[in-house]
Amino acid sequence: MNTGGLPVLDRRIAGCRACPRLVDWREEVARTKRAAFADWTYWGRPVPGFGPPDARLLIVGLAPAAHGGNRTGRMFTGDRSGDVLFQALYDVGLASQPTAVSADDGLELHGVRVTSPVHCAPPANKPTPAERDTCRPWLVQELGLLRPTLRAVVVLGAFGWQAALPAFSEAGWTVPRPRPVFAHGGRVSLDATEGTGTGLHLFGCFHVSQRNTFTGRLTSEMLRDVLSTAAESAGLRPGT
Repeated sequence: MNTGGLPVLDRRIAGCRACPRLVDWREEVARTKRAAFADWTYWGRPVPGFGPPDARLLIVGLAPAAHGGNRTGRMFTGDRSGDVLFQALYDVGLASQPTAVSADDGLELHGVRVTSPVHCAPPANKPTPAERDTCRPWLVQELGLLRPTLRAVVVLGAFGWQAALPAFSEAGWTVPRPRPVFAHGGRVSLDATEGTGTGLHLFGCFHVSQRNTFTGRLTSEMLRDVLSTAAESAGLRPGT
């Protein structure tokens, strides 16, 4: 298995300047900063995925937060969405600690990798369809490198779901037609398109955004349930 491929891919992602609007925004945010983080040197670049190269479970989000991943350089690190996600991963035994505050805080994920279909922080947290499509080859390559061990994917939110389905198809899995509709707790089986290869269990989960967690649309229990079910389908044994 080529475990050297993901670090190389991550470096290439971090150097991408393909979308002018996103480049301008992420760099402007890194210059102006938020007052609470005035002493930080912002990352201000595309944020690559995070987790081991032999992950059996992949979590797909939306895009880095302007003052979260765009500041710290690591997915879901330094923002309230990440607080919810990593606490849940820790609760079910998939993370070494419940918090993620900086890229050097010692956090390790157990059999899990976290990524997104758009690697730059977008204005108003809304990438355009063109930006989503421009970024898709990075996800396709990441899926290809994870393919030897990857068995399940949790997609957070409808945008991520819509962005990820074509990537799964391009990376070698068969997406049913009509395409499955996003639903929290939804589960879809994707067969491998090649003669050899392994299928994929795909799970939908509401995004861990403040809009969802503050209103109770997504509770900690709901998130833990999806993560536990997905981990078990991937052959992981969370909590043991």
